[in-house]
Amino acid sequence: MTKKAPRRTAERIQEVTLDLFNRFGEPNVSTTLISAELGISPGNLYYHYPAKDELINALYARYEKSLTEILMASDDVRNVEDAWFFMHTLFERIWQHRFLYRDLSDLLSKNRKLETQFQLMLRQKTRAIRAMLDAMGRAGSLRLDARELDTTANCLVVVLTYWLNFEYVRNPRHALEPENANQALLRGAAHTLNLLAPYMELEQRTHLLKLSGAYDSGHA
Repeated sequence: MTKKAPRRTAERIQEVTLDLFNRFGEPNVSTTLISAELGISPGNLYYHYPAKDELINALYARYEKSLTEILMASDDVRNVEDAWFFMHTLFERIWQHRFLYRDLSDLLSKNRKLETQFQLMLRQKTRAIRAMLDAMGRAGSLRLDARELDTTANCLVVVLTYWLNFEYVRNPRHALEPENANQALLRGAAHTLNLLAPYMELEQRTHLLKLSGAYDSGHA
């Protein structure tokens, strides 16, 4: 039993740190605050994570694993309803680790490993979105010229990556609070997929408008 205790402690440290980072932003959370929130000594924290960057990298590894599992399903998307579910699920994972996106520039400037890993993830996202567009094209849901595939995929990835930054800038005090999650995710999914509206068949475009109506456009 004692052999399992360090792992349980490490997981608890990650859970509490993720919550603090998401609530206050990584730059505003010190290891002293993390230790106090956990009710453990700083030495105990350093035993598991000798540096703050190691804790950040551990949280990123969790995020990368969960996101990769979703991205692997991109070529199963056939229509706008599939795409809506796919995008919304991606935004849910991003929301769960939103500190990475709110503080992205600062994190990448300080953490070389994270910088490299995030670049790889961006490429993986882009490949997955392109696979989604290909699949929707084969299913007849999209009419997208092959010459536009890469540009369109990049545009979708940009919105995916920076949507929460946009939400935060519009309302810094409240946008990234848990009670606002649902509307933020719905808006993100709607705006991302509306980039594809000009290329959709009429039936698919109509269905997208219905799905997009799930959030209050007056607050978009």
